[in-house]
Amino acid sequence: MTSETSSDQPEKQFRIKIIHSFGDIAREEWDRLANPPDQPFDPFLTWDFLEALEASGCATSFTGWAGRHLICQDDSGAYVGLMPLWLKTHSQGEYIFDHNFADAWQRAGGRWYPKLTSAVPFTPVPGRRFLVPNGPDQQMVRNAMINGLEQIGAASGLATVQVNFAKDADLAALQSARWLLREDRQFHFFNQGYGSFEDFLGELSSDKRKNLRKERAKAQEGLEIVRLSGREIEEVHWDHFFACYQDTGARKWGRPYLNRAFFSLLGERLADHLVLILARQDGEFIASALNFLGSDTLYGRWWGRLADRPFLHFELCYYQAIDEAIARGLKRVEAGAQGGHKLARGYVPVTTWQASWIGDPGLRAAIGDYLAHESAAMADDNDWLNARTPFRHDVRQADGQ
Repeated sequence: MTSETSSDQPEKQFRIKIIHSFGDIAREEWDRLANPPDQPFDPFLTWDFLEALEASGCATSFTGWAGRHLICQDDSGAYVGLMPLWLKTHSQGEYIFDHNFADAWQRAGGRWYPKLTSAVPFTPVPGRRFLVPNGPDQQMVRNAMINGLEQIGAASGLATVQVNFAKDADLAALQSARWLLREDRQFHFFNQGYGSFEDFLGELSSDKRKNLRKERAKAQEGLEIVRLSGREIEEVHWDHFFACYQDTGARKWGRPYLNRAFFSLLGERLADHLVLILARQDGEFIASALNFLGSDTLYGRWWGRLADRPFLHFELCYYQAIDEAIARGLKRVEAGAQGGHKLARGYVPVTTWQASWIGDPGLRAAIGDYLAHESAAMADDNDWLNARTPFRHDVRQADGQ
C-alpha cells in the first residue's frame, strides 16, 4: 500500500511515494542508495538492520514507530532517493528530547503527536538521512524530498517533521530550506594514528594518564575480557548479552526497547559488522557491550551488566572500544548519546544536529527563540569542555582535531 504526492523542479519532475514497511522494497534496491561504494559504510542504514527492527517487532506501529519510508522516483520510475521515516506517537528511543515542546504545545491547545521523524530507531548515530547518490541531480532530488516532507506535514496537519542526527550536505540543505536547527552534543574518540592504547595514553596529561591506568587495572582485576566478531558470535553469546542488556535496561529506562529476536537477526545478517565484548568472572559472563563496524568508525551501541564492579562500564564501553579501533585502524569511536563522563577518558565533544519543520507560524517562532538561547548556552559549554579535555596542551583535541 502506498500514498503519493508530487514535487516539481524547474529542470525535472520527481514523484514522492511512501511505503509502510521495508518489506515493500527489495533489499538490493535499498542498499544501492543507502550504502553506495563512494560513501563510508553505515551499518545502521542497511536494509538488514532496519528491516530487523520491523521484523522483530521493535519498531512497528504497535510500539509507536509506524513506517512511512520515503521514496523519490524520477520520471522513468527509477528510485533516485530514499529516507527512513516514521510516524511517531511519542518521542522515546530518539535520544533527542522534545518533551518540553510537546507539553507546551498541548497546553496551548495544539497536538504535537503524531509527528513524522526521519531517524534510525534507538540509534543516536549521525549519518545520511537523504539517501541520494552523488551526481548532477543530487541537490535537486534532495530538495524534492524536502518539499515532499513539507507537503506531507502540511496536508496531514502535523505539528512537526523532524530529521534527527542529520549531518553535512543533508544538514546544509535543510538549513537552506529554513528548517529550524537544534544542537546537541556527543563525545567521540578520534584515533590520531595510534599504534596502541599506550600511544593514546602518552598524549594525555600525567594525572589523567595515571587515572586511566588505575581504572583499567581495577576494572580488569579477576576478569577475563573476550572480544568476538563475525561467526565467533553464537546464540549462547547472544543469550548472555541479552540477559545483561535486559537487566541494565530495566534499571535505567524501565523497559528495554529491543527484544531477543532482534539480536538473533543481527547475528544472522550483520555478523561481519559486529564486535561483541564480554567480561567473564569465575567462568560466568557478567557484562557485555555490543559494537558495530563502519568503514572508518566503531560504533558503541548497547551494553549491560549483571554484577556491579568499579569502572566496568568504562572498560567495556570505552577502553575496549579504543583498543578495537586502534587494532583495526579505524578513525574514531562513537560511543552513543550524552555522557560528560566520557571527556576524562579521551572522548571529545562533538556537535550533533536535528532539523525540524514546524507547521504553525507561532509555534515555529517560539521554538526558534528557544533554540537561539539554547545554542548560545551550548557554545559556552563547548568552550568550557574543550578547555578541559584530558590531553596535554600541545596535543589538545577539539572535535577530533
